[in-house]
Amino acid sequence: MSLSIIILAAGQGKRMNSSKPKVLNLLAGKPLLQHVYETASKIEHRAIYVVYGCGGEEVRATFKDESKITWIKQDEQLGTGHAVKQALPKLSKTDDILVLYGDVPLINQTSLMKLITAAAKSRFSLLTAYFDEPYGYGRIIRDNNNNIISIIEEKDATDIQKEITEVNAGFMVIKADLLNEWVNSLENKNKQTEYYLTDIVGIAVKNNVKVSSVLAESTIEVQGINTRAQLSEAERYYQVVQAYELMDKGVGISDPSRFDLRGELQVGRDIEIDVNVVMEGKIRLGNNVSVAPNCVIKNSQIGNNVKIFANSVVENSIIGNDCHIGPFARIRPDSILDDHVHIGNFVEVKKSSLGKRTKANHLSYIGDSEVGSGTNIGAGVITCNYDGANKHKTIIGDNVFVGSDSQLIAPIKIHDGSTIAAGATITKDVDSDSLAISRVDQKSIPSWNRPKKK
Repeated sequence: MSLSIIILAAGQGKRMNSSKPKVLNLLAGKPLLQHVYETASKIEHRAIYVVYGCGGEEVRATFKDESKITWIKQDEQLGTGHAVKQALPKLSKTDDILVLYGDVPLINQTSLMKLITAAAKSRFSLLTAYFDEPYGYGRIIRDNNNNIISIIEEKDATDIQKEITEVNAGFMVIKADLLNEWVNSLENKNKQTEYYLTDIVGIAVKNNVKVSSVLAESTIEVQGINTRAQLSEAERYYQVVQAYELMDKGVGISDPSRFDLRGELQVGRDIEIDVNVVMEGKIRLGNNVSVAPNCVIKNSQIGNNVKIFANSVVENSIIGNDCHIGPFARIRPDSILDDHVHIGNFVEVKKSSLGKRTKANHLSYIGDSEVGSGTNIGAGVITCNYDGANKHKTIIGDNVFVGSDSQLIAPIKIHDGSTIAAGATITKDVDSDSLAISRVDQKSIPSWNRPKKK
C-alpha cells in the first residue's frame, strides 16, 4: 500500500489570542505542527503534504530544514474540505490518503496504524472517540445496525444529536480516487458556510462505501488545541507521560507534575531529579547524577556523580565527572568543566574551560578563560574580558591561587603556581611561582568625621 499524508495547518487560531499561527504555538518546546509531523514521519509513506495559510511564510520558515515536506498554500480558509481540495492535484490517484491536523499534537502512532489497517479492508476508515463532555466536536451518527451514516458538526446539531458522546476525531484514511471525487462534490450549506471534509462520510454512505471506525487509544490524543487553557492541559499531560517513561527507565523524579522535558534526554543509572527542573534540547546525564529544585539544563552533557544544586543553570556545556554546581550557579554556553570541578553559589562561567579539581566557590565571574588544574578562584574574582568593544582571553595555569575580590584584566596570562593577593587588579602577566600584589599602603586618618545626611 502506498500512503500519502496530508497535514492541515492553515488555521489562524483566533482564540489563542496570539500573533503567531496556531500551529506554531509551543508544546514541550516544539511547535504543535512539529509534533504532528514527527509522528507522521514514523509511518511508512510516499509523501507528506502540509496545507498552510494564516501566517504561512512564518510556518514555512520555521520548518525550512524539513526538506521532505511538500507545501501547499490555502489562500482562503473555507473549511477542511476546501483545504484538502488544494492538495488533490498533487496526490497519486492510487494512494491511500491519511488526513492529520496540525493543531492536534498528541495523536498516537498506534491509533494511526490501526486506522491505516482498517482502511486497507474498507477503503475508508475514521477515528472516533468517546467524550463525557463532547462540546465543540462533530457527533458520529449511526444507524440501527451501528453503521456510521454521517457526521453532524456541533453548530448544525439538534439538541438530541448533541447528547451523542461519540465524536469525530477528524483523522481518516481514504483512497485517493474516492477523496478526489467526493471533495469536489462538497457544498457549503451550513451555518459556517464552509466546506466540511466530514461531509464525505454521508457521500460515502450514499455510494454504498462502508465507513470503518477505529476507536482512539485515548481521548487526550485527539483533542485539538484552540485555547491557551487547552494548550496548558496538553502540556501537562505530555510532560507527565514523559516523566513516567523516564521513571520506567530507573530515573527518580520527585513529582512528575512538576517536571518539564522539552527535548531529548539520555540517562544513565541512579539519577535523581527534584521538583521544577526544566530540561531543553539534547541532554545526556551520566550515572548517579542529582539535580536539585528549580534548575534549568539545556543542550548539555553531564558526567557521572555530578551534583547540581538548587536554582542553577547549565547551558550548551560539558560537565565532567564528580563535579559540584551551585546553588545559584550559571554555566553559560561553550564551557567545559573537567572532573572534580566545583562551581559554587553565584558563580558565572562563560565560554571557559576549567581543569581538574579547580574551584570557584563564591560570587565570581569567569569569562573567555582557560583555567588549569588544581586552581582556586577566590570570592568576588572577575575576569575582565570585555573592553567595551572586543572580548579578550584570560589564561590561568595550574595550581594558581587567586585571592578574593581580584580583577584580572584580559588579555592576560597567570602562570603555574602563582598567587594573586586579595584585592589586586592585575593588568600584566604573572610569572610562575610568584606573588602579585596591587594595593596602596593602608593608612589611618584620626578624628575622621563621617558625612551626615543633609
